[in-house]
Amino acid sequence: MRILVVCGAGASSTFVAQRLRRAAADAGLEWDAAAGTEASLVPGAQDLVLVGPHLADRLDDLSARAGTPVSLLPADIFADRDGERTLALVRALLPAETTPKGTS
Repeated sequence: MRILVVCGAGASSTFVAQRLRRAAADAGLEWDAAAGTEASLVPGAQDLVLVGPHLADRLDDLSARAGTPVSLLPADIFADRDGERTLALVRALLPAETTPKGTS
């Protein structure tokens, strides 16, 4: 699973991506989460795009460009210090067969 976390300058998304990677690894998932800007979005290069809440007005454009599922992160996502809430959000967005059962 390749996940791109998009924000304005790529700085705040770095924290979200790092925490998500760690939470996924702790859950036994081999997922890659990378941070970037809108320019980092390459159709087909990621399986899911998470968009920072401050880019809500760009969501439709990013969705059209991505070619993969795109989701707006909640405004308080940066308070998710261990990545568990972000991991739960991603799991809720994905088909059940993508996430192994029995892991948290």
